[in-house]
Amino acid sequence: MADPQLLKSMTGFASGKGDLAPFAWSWELRSVNAKGLDVRLRVPDWLDGLETALRAELSKSVTRGNITLSLRLVRTDDNGGQMSVNRATLDGVLAALASVEARAAQTGVTLAPSRGTDLLALRGVMEIAAADLDHTPLVARLKQDFGALVAAFVQMRADEGAALEQVMQTQLRTIETLTEQAGLLAESRRTQAAETLKTNLSRVLDNTDGADPDRVAQELALIAVKADVTEELDRLSAHVAAARTLLETGGPVGRKLDFLMQEFNREANTLCSKSQNSGLTAVGLELKAVIDQMREQVQNVE
Repeated sequence: MADPQLLKSMTGFASGKGDLAPFAWSWELRSVNAKGLDVRLRVPDWLDGLETALRAELSKSVTRGNITLSLRLVRTDDNGGQMSVNRATLDGVLAALASVEARAAQTGVTLAPSRGTDLLALRGVMEIAAADLDHTPLVARLKQDFGALVAAFVQMRADEGAALEQVMQTQLRTIETLTEQAGLLAESRRTQAAETLKTNLSRVLDNTDGADPDRVAQELALIAVKADVTEELDRLSAHVAAARTLLETGGPVGRKLDFLMQEFNREANTLCSKSQNSGLTAVGLELKAVIDQMREQVQNVE
């Protein structure tokens, strides 16, 4: 089983096969990214307690992702093809179908004719004629077999997570480098910023006849603040450090990383809006591009 502290992707796949006379089975377990944990199981409903046990086992090993498990079970002896109709379930399906058709007729909606094969394919309508068997050993064996399947599944998510971490570490180094470049450009443009401030000051002073001195001071302070990007650069550096800590911590940190990417993007946007310099604006746009690329990777982190 993969280390629970490793960074894991929400993308994964595992499959397996097994048998216990007179049955044989095959598993498929796959997942894609999701905001939370959504587990969908397709297992025979006549195996009492199996679905609950499998769901509980999965919940121990994964915290996020849209997960689908399919179990295909067949009998290998001569009775394997014997099937029976669950009449109670079928009657319920037919009653529901009649209600839908009646409502469709009232609203003028035309429905395609229903076929018997469609009804037989619904869960619970057809049952395997296996009432003569004790399924306890089969359920126990399936649970045991499922443990190995989950281990392979989690390992694949961990392998994918390791690859994601390498990509994101590279992107963080790029963000760090661009932030340093922005700092140098901000420092070199101080002369230009000072000239801009003098120009704005002259414009303000030319229109201050009878103006409140306190209000004039406030306007001048606002002009200076709008040109200063020190706080934005400091926060970008802090976000880089926080992201690295999360990557090193591992485990289910996807939501925290996603929130952090929003903060990255906010600072890059503010940097661009306050730059007043073509070089600094270009660096800000590069930052935004790398941040967007990293956020796409973060969407796959558990």
